[in-house]
Amino acid sequence: MGVKGFVEGGVASIVAGCSTHPLDLIKVRMQLQGESLPAPHQAAHALRPALAFHSPAISATHIRLPHAHPPPPPPPPPPRRVGLVSVGVRIVRTEGVPALFSGISATVLRQTLYSTTRMGLYDILKQKWSDPGTNSMPLIRKITAGLVAGAVGAMVGNPADVAMVRMQADGRLPVHQRRNYRSVVDAIASMSKQEGVASLWRGSSLTVNRAMVVTASQLATYDQVKEAILESGAMRDGLGTHVAASFTAGFVAAVASNPIDVIKTRVMNMKVEPGQAPPYAGALDCAMKTIRAEGPLALYKGFIPTISRQGPFTVVLFVTLEQVRKILKDF
Repeated sequence: MGVKGFVEGGVASIVAGCSTHPLDLIKVRMQLQGESLPAPHQAAHALRPALAFHSPAISATHIRLPHAHPPPPPPPPPPRRVGLVSVGVRIVRTEGVPALFSGISATVLRQTLYSTTRMGLYDILKQKWSDPGTNSMPLIRKITAGLVAGAVGAMVGNPADVAMVRMQADGRLPVHQRRNYRSVVDAIASMSKQEGVASLWRGSSLTVNRAMVVTASQLATYDQVKEAILESGAMRDGLGTHVAASFTAGFVAAVASNPIDVIKTRVMNMKVEPGQAPPYAGALDCAMKTIRAEGPLALYKGFIPTISRQGPFTVVLFVTLEQVRKILKDF
């Protein structure tokens, strides 16, 4: 029974992850909006001459003396925020349609490790903690089971998560700064060689926290809403019930996890140069710098693609899971 839960959860997670990968990629790109990139060197032709005129009319007030210092350049305008569709269109125009599936090999590995573990472990805990007579358990136990399963799954799947974030974000970097990983295996091998094995667990505390929140809210909400619908008699145990319960679970999980997800994305994507301090000292430092530079609502960047991805992902996940359970019910 324990092994079957892992298989069912793994198959459903891989199907859901692959089908919603483009939305996940757009979410990562939007979460990185506003984060400062290394400034390019100033071009030589941009330097002003010693004598410059603001207008054709020659006036003493317009003459810049040779010994005078030029005024500081005006601050750059704040970057324009773009939405879900705009980001997707820009990716297709600048990088091509295949770019929407950048890092999909990492998604498959991540779902194989992370989601298979959390779904299977949650199923085991649910069986052990359910009331034998009613075959149900209180909401607090469901949440606890989700927290435990999410934490274990996140630690197992963190290397694939780091690789996936980097591969999805690579296209937004200048060409000479891109990592150009060929696959998830190449990404993990390159990180281990260039930044040390510990880099594979960069942001793991955030991954664990996010996974605990997502798993507890997602799985517990699905089970709770599904039970409520069946007990009320509003719908039978079928596709309609599964879709309603899973979409509710996806919305709750997106609201609860988005701030952690933004910080996790930025910490995992940061480039650490040898001998230099990293851009962020940790999760709290990243959160404070993000809020100071972009405001508190920056923690909900990418929320529209998050819910746009989390809703379909959760629906596909649980609908597929229910079908796989029917197929494997006799095993």
